[in-house]
Amino acid sequence: MGKQVLVIAGPTGSGESTITKEIIKKFPIFTRLVTATTREPRLNEKDKKDYYFFSEEDFKKEVTRGSIIEHTFVPGRSVYYGTYKPDLDDKLEKGFNIIVNPDVVGARYYKEHYNATTIFVKTESIGILKERLVKRDSSISKEELDRRLEAAKYELDNEENFYDHVVINTEGKLEEAVDEVVEILKRENYKLS
Repeated sequence: MGKQVLVIAGPTGSGESTITKEIIKKFPIFTRLVTATTREPRLNEKDKKDYYFFSEEDFKKEVTRGSIIEHTFVPGRSVYYGTYKPDLDDKLEKGFNIIVNPDVVGARYYKEHYNATTIFVKTESIGILKERLVKRDSSISKEELDRRLEAAKYELDNEENFYDHVVINTEGKLEEAVDEVVEILKRENYKLS
């Protein structure tokens, strides 16, 4: 039996979401898990498509009810993120391979409970990561940028070694990073069609 859950994670701006989209485009058997969160929807984000949006009170009720099976709190932003089990179960029952983009807490959960392969995506340097974050949001405050870079340094120093594979998403060479992930999927026995 092939694996059905794949973790692609990494510091914000490393390209984990872009690589996820490319894998789904290449292999329609893959889909993305829709994460539950307490943060406010951003422009054009849709409930149940981009995220499951909950108030903090409702999020905690879903945790108690067992519908959110793993979660994390981001203190700097006072926001919860977690796995909404009904979405996960529905996609597994339909035969999809599911890509999850969690933090290390979620990655550990999926590795332990779903035999997931875990891939850590990073840029070739913190300088490149900084450039990407600024390019992505030119109005980002210095405080927010510093906070994200600090978080990225922490992930690189303390969490990268937990993952099964590390993929460097070199600037301008996205296709190479995607190809490397595809090779990992083949080696790890994921169904691709």
